[in-house]
Amino acid sequence: MSYNAAIIGTGGIAGMGILGMHDEDAIGNEKIDASHAGGYASTSEIELVAVADVDEDKLDTFGDAWDIPDSGRYLDHETMLASEDLDVVSICTPSYLHDGHAIDAAQSPADPDVIWCEKPIASDVSRAQEMVDTCAETGTELVVNHSFRFTEKLQRLRYLIQHENILGDVRSVSTQYRMELMRNSTHVLDTLVFLLDTVPREVNGYITGENEAVDSLDVDETVDDAGGGGYVVMEDGTFVTVDCTIPRDISSMTLNFVGTEGKLYLNNDDGEWRYWRLEDGEHVETPLDSIDGEWTWDDDYKNSFANAAAHVQDLLAGESENYSPGEEAVRSLEMIVGFYVSHYTGGVVDVPLDRPLRDVTITSW
Repeated sequence: MSYNAAIIGTGGIAGMGILGMHDEDAIGNEKIDASHAGGYASTSEIELVAVADVDEDKLDTFGDAWDIPDSGRYLDHETMLASEDLDVVSICTPSYLHDGHAIDAAQSPADPDVIWCEKPIASDVSRAQEMVDTCAETGTELVVNHSFRFTEKLQRLRYLIQHENILGDVRSVSTQYRMELMRNSTHVLDTLVFLLDTVPREVNGYITGENEAVDSLDVDETVDDAGGGGYVVMEDGTFVTVDCTIPRDISSMTLNFVGTEGKLYLNNDDGEWRYWRLEDGEHVETPLDSIDGEWTWDDDYKNSFANAAAHVQDLLAGESENYSPGEEAVRSLEMIVGFYVSHYTGGVVDVPLDRPLRDVTITSW
């Protein structure tokens, strides 16, 4: 069986590289495997046949790098979706465009079975939910590219936490990652949702107003996304602190879990995962069962795109259930929006957000 794929947006994550992860001399000039296009190329049955972008120069650079024929290059996504017979569509545009592009794809004559959308799912909760609802109505699987979910070690860790109960009842989690909230910390918050299978109940936030993307990506300074954080109380009572105020060059992605049966320390920048089980009031360091080595960016994150594309292929074949669905991506988005609302109103915000707070838009890149 073979499947046809298309990409809307030819930015770095589509296939041309992103700052902080790839060689700066290669970014925008040559194809990068840790990407949507690279993911498709790694599969046995998915072929990238079309791509759309409003910038003709970027479209041609991408098309040349990934061998897309001229007939498969489109300057508007509507024409592509009306002209191509597609099984999967990747959404690789800025987050404030995700909802329109995903909904257009789901309702289009192309009739894809899967939409693989970049994170965060959208810029506001209402539009994110509209994406989820539309895909449900059209029978389209919405897969959100929270990359850590597609790493084998994190999937195994989730099993150990949820089914082997290695932490017992999780009472406290502290997290740290680099700014900005929408662009980066969505990974941390989604990791919490994924590992703990819980939902937020209330948030209290702080926004620094600082960001690195203006200089590093040469983007519009009026975009809202910034460093920040705060605390989140989950529905089960778990207390979570989130610190995403630190610049990339001095940050370290860490998560520290404390539960009634053990504690867990994850540092993905330094490749250090450590677990202690609680025995007779003492924490005893213990290897994590069936996890060979620590999580690293080179060995795990860069394989996540190939793993995600393989998961898309399995979904198309009816051989898997979606393990990064839009419904769960809405949870991490609600926490981020809640941080902003809390900061600017000076109060604690209940989650799920009520109208009109669900319409509060936090623009990002």
